[in-house]
Amino acid sequence: NRVVIPEFIIVHDGPPNDPGATNYYVNYTDYIKNVVSSEIYATWPESTIYANTLAIMSFTLNRVYTEWYRNQGYNFTITSSTAYDQKWINGRNIYTNVERIVDSIFNNFLSRPVIRQPIFTIYCDGVNHTCNGMSQWGSKYLGDEGYAAIDILRNYYGNDIYINSTDYVSGVPSSFPGYTLTQGSRGEPVMTIQEQLNRISDNYPLIPKLNVD
Repeated sequence: NRVVIPEFIIVHDGPPNDPGATNYYVNYTDYIKNVVSSEIYATWPESTIYANTLAIMSFTLNRVYTEWYRNQGYNFTITSSTAYDQKWINGRNIYTNVERIVDSIFNNFLSRPVIRQPIFTIYCDGVNHTCNGMSQWGSKYLGDEGYAAIDILRNYYGNDIYINSTDYVSGVPSSFPGYTLTQGSRGEPVMTIQEQLNRISDNYPLIPKLNVD
């Protein structure tokens, strides 16, 4: 029922359907630093690095919040395959300025008004591949022109995007409360399901609204 910064990311080092790929438990900030260092250049304008870091963190936290792979029966958070997720290289070096930037904004993510979950921030290099999200090389050129990080992001994701933050930190977040909910169950997990059902009913009005109690 809230956005949580994970202490660890479970990275599947390969495509999701590759059972032979290794799962690595990686500290969240170390994971973000690795991806930023792998996806873009440390020599790019600082505002561009900030913008790309925020997009990478929001992408990651969307995977955490929606439990994207767990809902498909997998036991990991994200993959290292760029066909599905972000580029992560086990054991690679981290750039000093990337480390500083990630440490300064590690609990931030991108969202929209009235929407709790982090935005699934699609992005691509903008040269070899194009997409309906941020162009990494395009963001570099905007940084060269003096654009601030938030202006770079709004250029690609819309003017209603804003930088959000959370102070909640958990080991490996999971929505499962540890026991099966049945009729008569009470507590925060029940409220979470009530909130989720009310959100679903926004799109399917025949589902009646519930009291979140």
